[in-house]
Amino acid sequence: MAFLFNFIELLCDVLTFAIIFRVILFWFSPRPTNRLAIVLFQITEPLLRPLRRIIPRVGMLDFTPLAAIILLQLISRLLP
Repeated sequence: MAFLFNFIELLCDVLTFAIIFRVILFWFSPRPTNRLAIVLFQITEPLLRPLRRIIPRVGMLDFTPLAAIILLQLISRLLP
């Protein structure tokens, strides 16, 4: 059981870093053209897409990555 909790914690950390890298990368290049940007998009979009239905954009700001990071960190910290 400890292996499963460690795996979920590691997965949450990896997804958190992937979201952070995606946000930084898309500040400089809004259209994913290189392979890294496409892979980050494919990894993080299934997590961000449902949150975008719940959290509206505020002007040009998208707060879904921040909400996803908070959720991932909560899941990671609440595991025994």
